[in-house]
Amino acid sequence: LIRIIPAEEVKMNKKLISFLFSIFLVLVVVSFVGCNKEATELRKKQIVVYAYDSFLSEWGPAPVLEKLFEEHSDYDLIFQSVGDAAQVLSKATVERANPKADVLIGIDNNLFEKAKYSNILEPYVSHNLKEIPEHLLFDEKGTLTPFDWSNFAFIYNTQSDVPEPKSLMDLTKEVYNKKIILMDPRTSTPGLGFVAWTLAQFGDATVNYWYALRPNILTMAPGWDTGFGLFTSGEAPLVISYTTSPAYHVEYGETDKFKALIFDEGHPYQVEGAGIVKRCKNPEGAKEFIDFLISEEAQSVIPLTQWMYPVADNVLLPESYKAAPKAKKNLSVDAQTLDRTVNDIVFMLNNAE
Repeated sequence: LIRIIPAEEVKMNKKLISFLFSIFLVLVVVSFVGCNKEATELRKKQIVVYAYDSFLSEWGPAPVLEKLFEEHSDYDLIFQSVGDAAQVLSKATVERANPKADVLIGIDNNLFEKAKYSNILEPYVSHNLKEIPEHLLFDEKGTLTPFDWSNFAFIYNTQSDVPEPKSLMDLTKEVYNKKIILMDPRTSTPGLGFVAWTLAQFGDATVNYWYALRPNILTMAPGWDTGFGLFTSGEAPLVISYTTSPAYHVEYGETDKFKALIFDEGHPYQVEGAGIVKRCKNPEGAKEFIDFLISEEAQSVIPLTQWMYPVADNVLLPESYKAAPKAKKNLSVDAQTLDRTVNDIVFMLNNAE
């Protein structure tokens, strides 16, 4: 039998269903608002820091800095690896409408103008800046806060069967065929630093220099971590890195065969900075972390974890830094010219026969 439901009962059921659905919607909205509020409150207790791979490695400074910072802070410090330093800038630029990070680590003096143009940084002048030499500061506004520095240099394996090069021009000699490891200047700050070095030395003839150097390049790694790893595993006797790099191997008794080469023509230097992301979720926490990063406590961590010079002059360097020579002459170049030169070099390398 088929029961025909009276019209009045149908109306009552519709009203009941509508009422119950309304209650359901209210519960969903209240639950969503509650969860969203809870997530917002949790986020205010977190400081999200974008950094490059080697900074976050188990032997890098991030694990030690995180422990020290959280011992004296109510914030939860969260490091996120974003490839190499140039990728840190790229990711933050893509996210600028809705930033995910509070602090960026690793943008250097060669990327500084690009970072300013991207308009992703909120200036902050830390009270600890007074402890840092003026020549290491990015600007007076505190757009970036320096935390370490070193000269770029070639690291040479003294036990190899090739002679020690004495200049950039030496590197173009046939004896170094497939003997040099570089990094991609589009993703790696040491890679960009080497382009800056060649630009400072050769000016308008820089692309010609790279054309002559091309047969001697074994590879252009995406980042320092990969490139230096290939070098230490014996893939090539020369790699672009920092004058401070051999100190690591001396400190841990691995070897003293790696030598930072100092050329009379001079070397570019890198100053690495940390910056607060504009419109970040936790600006107060970000400021506290910046203050900490250039405190004496944090700066003392830099030499034996970051293997760079700390920017604070009052930090005592370990004995192993006797293997970390400083350049006699520092070189620098215009940022816009550097960008154009990178594009020209990449085009040449991709199209050369």
